Amino acid sequence: MDLTINDQTYQVADDPPRVLLWVLRDELGLTGTKFGCGAGYCGACTVHLDGVAVRSCLTPLRQAAGKKVTTIEGLARGEVLHPVQRAFLEVQAPQCGWCMSGQMMAAAALIAANPDPSDEEITAAMEGNFCRCGAYVRIRRAVARAAVLARSPGEAA
Repeated sequence: MDLTINDQTYQVADDPPRVLLWVLRDELGLTGTKFGCGAGYCGACTVHLDGVAVRSCLTPLRQAAGKKVTTIEGLARGEVLHPVQRAFLEVQAPQCGWCMSGQMMAAAALIAANPDPSDEEITAAMEGNFCRCGAYVRIRRAVARAAVLARSPGEAA
């Protein structure tokens, strides 16, 4: 089956029991997507499927066929970081980094759907992504900053 991941087409075997996470990490080497709980609770494996944040550890491979998959590796455009990536660096949100790719993918999906989220909307959108370090205040601050950067793309990081 063909998969479109980060605007590139990949041929992978159509093997029903596989989930998207293992194809991304083990077969295609896109290791930015993390394995966390394996049960869809922590959000470390969050990717976009046609722009919607999904848990790749629960997404059957067949569900990704014919859709656009975006991983953390595909969030930037060449050398230009996505506003979420710029904001997370600017705010110094990451601590250990285990959850950050999932956090950033959830934040990017939120901002794409809601360019001016309130604090409550940010909290609600991000509450399914766990951070072992407890950096939630910095993460919320980074998401709010990312929304500002996305609305004014010329603003320096």
